[in-house]
Amino acid sequence: MGSRPYTTASFRNLMNSNYYPLANMKKSVAKLKASAHIDLPTLEYGQYHLILTPASKWPQGSAKYWHKEKGRVRVDLAAQPNTTPLSRDEPDVVPLTRCALLDACVRKCFNSEPPIPMKTNIITHEATDPGANTHEIRLEWEYEGDSKTPTLLHLTMVCPYKPAHDARTDDTRSVEAGERLSLG
Repeated sequence: MGSRPYTTASFRNLMNSNYYPLANMKKSVAKLKASAHIDLPTLEYGQYHLILTPASKWPQGSAKYWHKEKGRVRVDLAAQPNTTPLSRDEPDVVPLTRCALLDACVRKCFNSEPPIPMKTNIITHEATDPGANTHEIRLEWEYEGDSKTPTLLHLTMVCPYKPAHDARTDDTRSVEAGERLSLG
């Protein structure tokens, strides 16, 4: 998910059309229930994306990297301890890792009756951010009034910072660095 295609508006809009508004989320739940490739009660983040949106519809060929990138996300988040409860209506559920919290939030959205819509966004760390070299997840529930039952999940994936790609080859940069060192 550190790849730039995932941070584009076209990718975000395509994915969000599966989860928002509620009518679209209901269609996605029905599609997942009909799929032999997924089990909603044990659903994990990343499993449902290619079922809901065929690879041919993903912008810039981004689907071809999805399994590798979601694996990196899961490894990074599994190494991050969590102390945040799942939601106001389940304050005693505190998954052990940020990855487990992400999975629990996604399962809650798809398995609730009615399902809870999601709005997703993928952004990239700034070079100066703490933990800029790893994935981070920001999960925020919306509630109506004093209700403890969530009505919307804002899911923001923060990808590792990657410096802008230099058009010169690594060999050219190495030679230039060597020349600078030898001149010093």
